[in-house]
Amino acid sequence: MKLIVIALISGILFGIGLALSQMTNPAKVLNFLDITGNWDPSLIFVMAGALAITTLCFRKILKRPTPLFDKQFYLSNKSVIDKPLLMGAAIFGIGWGISGYCPGPSIAGLGMGNFETLVMIFSIYLGFMAHRLYNK
Repeated sequence: MKLIVIALISGILFGIGLALSQMTNPAKVLNFLDITGNWDPSLIFVMAGALAITTLCFRKILKRPTPLFDKQFYLSNKSVIDKPLLMGAAIFGIGWGISGYCPGPSIAGLGMGNFETLVMIFSIYLGFMAHRLYNK
């Protein structure tokens, strides 16, 4: 039960951060990605803040024997950049560029009742199913 409460609080804080930074607004994200047109560089500050915190904290946290609220860390053991990784990154980037949503903001956007976010979540799960079928 404690893990569920921690996950809920973390998700709420993440959603608030996404909403405050306007990452849940696809027009804002698309303007950020449109570097040759109506470019809006304001999301650089959001990314820089996230990178700074990650850079400062990630290695320090991993020096701990376990996370604060779980029995182990869950990290990928993959260390190569291969074709499936590149294809997945390309599909992710194309989807993000077309829709203006990546997974976190699209889930946070569900709370706003936007139909677009439902389409995005459906598309994400369709991608999960296609991946499972492809990798059988």
